[in-house]
Parts: sequence; structure tokens; C-alpha cells
Amino acid sequence: MLRRVVEAAETGSGTYIVHPNREKAVSQATKATVTLLMVAVGALFLIVTIGGWNSLEGVQIISIAYALICFLMAYYCARWNRGVLPVSSGLGIIFAIVAVIAAPQWFDRSNSGYHNPGLPPDLLGLLTWIIVPVEALLIIFAMRGFNQKWNIEVEVTRDEYESGEWRHRDLTGEGGAAQAQPG
Repeated sequence: MLRRVVEAAETGSGTYIVHPNREKAVSQATKATVTLLMVAVGALFLIVTIGGWNSLEGVQIISIAYALICFLMAYYCARWNRGVLPVSSGLGIIFAIVAVIAAPQWFDRSNSGYHNPGLPPDLLGLLTWIIVPVEALLIIFAMRGFNQKWNIEVEVTRDEYESGEWRHRDLTGEGGAAQAQPG
């Protein structure tokens, strides 16, 4: 039988610090989804930036910086860092608004008289429109992950840790101490 590896740190006093909310399937799925969405947003920004490099006027640095920030936040989210989740939501709101404003401008470049960027302007417009729902999903899932309290730590004895008894505690994080759950 395969046993899942639990992230725990042994203290000097023979007790273990465990993060039980990270064991839940819903938390793991949320973490994977948020990480994937952050990578997708970063990739979309890079594609639009590189594809429209000649037509962008001075925002290349901001766009590349945002893509790199997305990749960095994805890395920290994959390592269960809960602090990047509200930051990614805030940036997601800002850049979803920017994408809504920028997308029609790419479609306008299909008309005659405009200098065409590296990729077809209609493709860049479509990719910019795709950024909007991806950012919306990122905001939703990041806030869902934030509410899952990945940061809750429970100190358990060696016996509780080895028997898995600590998994049956109430881990709401309210009141400072973990309570025993019935049943």
C-alpha cells in the first residue's frame, strides 16, 4: 500500500510540526490549478509581448516583468506559500482590465495603414482576450486557496504522527488550538 508523504518537521523535543490542510485533496487540486493558471498567464503575456514587440510602445519591460512575476509566484505557490495568492489576485484584476482595454487595439491593427507586428494582429487580439478569463479563474482559485488555510501548523507527538491520529483533528485554525473531531 502506498502511503502519502506528509510534510513535517521534527522539533528538538520529540514532537512534529505538520500542515494537515495541505493533505486534503481539494487543497492539492487548488494548488495545482493556481500554479497552472499562473504559468498560463505568464506564457500568454510572453507570447503577446514577443509577437507584438514592434508594435508595443515602451510596455515590453512591464509585460516581461509581469510574466516573470507570474512564473515566480507559480514557483512559490507550488511550494505551498499562501502569501502569493492575494498578490496574484490583485495583479490579476489589474492586468485583466489592461487586457480588456488592449484587445480591441490589436484587432484594429488588421486594417490597412497599420504596421503589422510579428504575429498576426487578430491572433494577438484573441490571445489578449483569452488572458481575461484566465485571469478571472486565477483570481477565483487563488482566493479559494487562500481560504483553505494552507499555513495552519499542528504540533503532534511522535506517536500521533506515526499512527496518523493527528489527521482526525478539527483544523479550522480558530481559537489557536486544534480540537478533536467526533467520529
